[in-house]
Amino acid sequence: MSAIDDAFATMKKNLAEKTGKSFAAWVNIARSLGTDKHSDIVAYLKKEAPMGHGYANAVALEARKSDVIVDEDPVDLLYSGDKASLRPMYDVIKATVATFGKDVEFAPKKTYVSLRRARQFALVQPSTATRVDIGINLRGVAPVSKLEAAGTWNGMVSHRVRLITLADFNKDVKAWLKQAYEQAG
Repeated sequence: MSAIDDAFATMKKNLAEKTGKSFAAWVNIARSLGTDKHSDIVAYLKKEAPMGHGYANAVALEARKSDVIVDEDPVDLLYSGDKASLRPMYDVIKATVATFGKDVEFAPKKTYVSLRRARQFALVQPSTATRVDIGINLRGVAPVSKLEAAGTWNGMVSHRVRLITLADFNKDVKAWLKQAYEQAG
């Protein structure tokens, strides 16, 4: 545990001793106030707890953190809302790539899923509500037809393929992905 973590743990313990309520209880109280304005939460806690500014600030910071559900599948989040209709395309791409070898890893990120072996060889990104982009790392391969240079789209890959329909995920795209997989071994 770092010195900061130790200090924060001590602060939480002291808050409970001084107020009779745990840090988590104060966070829940702050969240129930109906405001996410930091200064309003701090003012309330300093007046009603009462607690000093440092404690009130720490509680307010925690209370204002997003209540993101950590159990949610990150791929479900990528393919939700107006991009939900693209999920079947991702599922077909994933199933195809999984056949390349047992060492394929699918690593969801905030905006895409990284396809890895010893290193990243491709990524799959729902770029718009109507298009999935596949980024592919292909050393020494010139852009041709649908296999365009990635340019500034994503610096983690050399090429990009734009898929509008499942039919766009054709034998050429599969072959480029397989070649990238083999180069990443």
